[in-house]
Amino acid sequence: MADNELRHLPAPFLTLQIPDEEGTARLANDLAMTLRQGDTVCLSGDLGAGKSTFSRALIRSFAGEPELEVPSPTFTLVQSYAFDRFDLSHFDLYRLEEPEELEELGLDDLLEAGAALIEWPEKAEDLLPAHALWIQISQPDEESDARIFSFSSEETSWQIRIGETLRIRDFLQGTEFADAERRFLAGDASLRTFETVDTGAENAVLMRWPFLGDAVDPSVRDYMEKVHLARDCRSVVAVGTQLRRRGLLAAEILGSSIEDGLILSQDLGQETIVVNGRPVRERYLAAVDVLAKMHGEPWPGAVELPDGASYRLPAYSTEALVAEASLFLDWYVPESTGTPVDEAMRAEFETLWRNALESLGNAQRGWVLRDFHSPNLLWQDSETGTDRIGLIDFQDTVIGPVAYDVASLLMDARTDIDVELETDLFDAYVSAREKQTGVFNRSGFSTAYAVMAAQRNSKILGIFVRLARRDGKPAYLSHLPRILGYLDRALETPALSELKNWYRRYRP
Repeated sequence: MADNELRHLPAPFLTLQIPDEEGTARLANDLAMTLRQGDTVCLSGDLGAGKSTFSRALIRSFAGEPELEVPSPTFTLVQSYAFDRFDLSHFDLYRLEEPEELEELGLDDLLEAGAALIEWPEKAEDLLPAHALWIQISQPDEESDARIFSFSSEETSWQIRIGETLRIRDFLQGTEFADAERRFLAGDASLRTFETVDTGAENAVLMRWPFLGDAVDPSVRDYMEKVHLARDCRSVVAVGTQLRRRGLLAAEILGSSIEDGLILSQDLGQETIVVNGRPVRERYLAAVDVLAKMHGEPWPGAVELPDGASYRLPAYSTEALVAEASLFLDWYVPESTGTPVDEAMRAEFETLWRNALESLGNAQRGWVLRDFHSPNLLWQDSETGTDRIGLIDFQDTVIGPVAYDVASLLMDARTDIDVELETDLFDAYVSAREKQTGVFNRSGFSTAYAVMAAQRNSKILGIFVRLARRDGKPAYLSHLPRILGYLDRALETPALSELKNWYRRYRP
């Protein structure tokens, strides 16, 4: 009985003829990049069709280890692999005598921890998940190394996912990375995903960030618009290109397809300004120099894109800053007290924040990269000057109080910056600005710095609780004590005395 008849599957949504084993490995690599936890991939075909070859290539690609030993599970029936991203389980059901034996192999439990590749899935009859992807592998003729892959599924999302990963490969075909090995870097199920692409001689970073439009949840979309978060990759192209033109080390763009939301960029490495969890003074001072350089010159309100269109940077408005600070009310306070914030408490909080922010009318405004802290500052040990700091994750750049980025760095949410180091970095920044202009309002900047530090730390407390509770990332809760300490530090400035009293009354 044919597989489609057995499973009542729809006709294949895609059929590919792959010329050789190298092409088969590349296809397995492309499929590995689109796998998600809970996926089932069923591989059908005659003996010798290449099911095991394809499975072995996919597992090695997923692991990022070309030489990984992948034994055949013909006799054990299942072989499981534990990976950081999620687990993979490789089934071979050829020796399965009764379909019900599949339950003894623990498929359901394994799918909770990861994804499954299943050879000879017909043996399980109708006991496999209905959302599985079925791949029929066949040979055009017995002497050929070519293979025909036919993709079918009752789950329509597979067609979208397969189409997306093959479009990425097509995009790479127009670059120097046409046959590169793709490896997952970050971003499962997020707005943006990242991969490294490696030819063996050269590597780069691929970002996929399609414009989602109305597909975004309305509440999320409203918040993004309110706080001016970018919704597509145009911001990366615009901001990154301008940073490089001004002599700062943003990753060079090696290729882009704005329409498809794809950007291929220079790989600046993964070494940050933190080593073994602790800040490195020299590296933070170099990052201070980057900010001083940025803040010592004017920046445009709009940037021309390669296609001739213009990308306009949004203003970091008072309403946006208040909405961000209010994440403290939305997430941190209920987490700590078990009780939602009432309207009176919220109204007082928002009024106090508007007053504090509007008092900064004379504060210097310019480009604010918005997440200028250790995870996004990549150390370039062989470079000098500001080129020692590679800049990434600047897609949400706005025009606002430049003190915000200084506060983001000097009260780094991901590492402990003690008061002594913070003071030294602050003095280094002010000194650099004084050398630029001869006259620098240290007192006024100090106030703006404290207000921005209090706003950012309030926001981060809310974001980290949201990441833990809504997005299933509890590790972020470990940072809360540090950020609470930063918030207390910022609130000591006299200009924030009324807010300090509010936090003292209402903060758990």
